[in-house]
Amino acid sequence: MEFNKEFYEMILDNLSNGVYFVDCNKKILYCNRGAERITGFSAEEVIGIRCWNNVLRHVDAQGNNLCEGECPILKTISYGGIWEAEVYLHHKDGHRVPVVTRAIPIKDTEGKIIGAVEIFSDNSPTTALAQEVKELQEIAFLDSLTHLANRRYIEINIQDRLSELNRYGWPFGIILADVDKFKSNNDNYGHDVGDQVLKMVAKTLPACLRLFDIVGRWGGDEFVAIVINVRKKHLYEIAQRFLSLLRSSSIPTEGEILTVLCIKAKLLEEIAYQWIHERALLY
Repeated sequence: MEFNKEFYEMILDNLSNGVYFVDCNKKILYCNRGAERITGFSAEEVIGIRCWNNVLRHVDAQGNNLCEGECPILKTISYGGIWEAEVYLHHKDGHRVPVVTRAIPIKDTEGKIIGAVEIFSDNSPTTALAQEVKELQEIAFLDSLTHLANRRYIEINIQDRLSELNRYGWPFGIILADVDKFKSNNDNYGHDVGDQVLKMVAKTLPACLRLFDIVGRWGGDEFVAIVINVRKKHLYEIAQRFLSLLRSSSIPTEGEILTVLCIKAKLLEEIAYQWIHERALLY
């Protein structure tokens, strides 16, 4: 059986994983449909462009840019071998997507490295989240804009966590977050851009949490994350991860990049009285 270029591309396009081929200058020569789906960029938008100028702008969990040093593709081209990493790529819509990526060198007949292939897969807990979204929709606990849990669901979940805290002593924390300068950005750029910002935040925050943690929209530009079985130090680390990843994300506007978050994080034991008695959240 004779194999041609179209045959191999057909196989690659039917993979769920994203696949990129790049040359030694990290210029993208090919991307498959899996890469289009995961990144939001079409093949026409990225082929011929250096990856660090576009979708493969990897950052780590602290928001550090990996393109000039710790990039798996760069390591593979420079040193050879297969390099793997868990990183966050920049989606076309602006949010960060957690991916597991593997870079493999491409060599010519003489063994010289002439480029690399990067294979990456979405590292989001998609199956569990899809089931959770379905359940939230069925019981009307879903925020229609962000597709996160809504305020009522957050209130009920806090009540459950309080019961566990009282009965078993299981600690948990709450991260309170609001979008920085949201009203002025809405006034300057319009509500459509404001909605894009909220969606970007909503897609980024769950990537920082575990499957059993909860993140939801409290209302307006306010978000709440409930982190289960956590101590103060780790809670602050998660809050800082939120902030770092969101600072490295952006929404394209007319000549400006919008900043997004200010975060306050405290253990529930420290603010439970305020939440229950002063703000009357639970009943």
